[in-house]
Amino acid sequence: MALSYKARKRWALFLLIIGIPVYIIACVTLVDFLRVTFGRPVILLELFLFVALGVVWAFPLKSVFKGIGQADPDQPTDT
Repeated sequence: MALSYKARKRWALFLLIIGIPVYIIACVTLVDFLRVTFGRPVILLELFLFVALGVVWAFPLKSVFKGIGQADPDQPTDT
């Protein structure tokens, strides 16, 4: 089921204000947990984890953010 433009705009705002900061905190906590559990990992492994976790969030949320900056396609245009 496709979301309307208004619903996608609301979800995008919610995700930017609440969702992504919570995700960032969870990622930093995960990497810190791995550092404490297994000792300081190789710096390249830690870099890879941060880069991978920094990119992974975008794939499932791509459909929500797509086209949000443009005008509402459902509204009639006044000419």
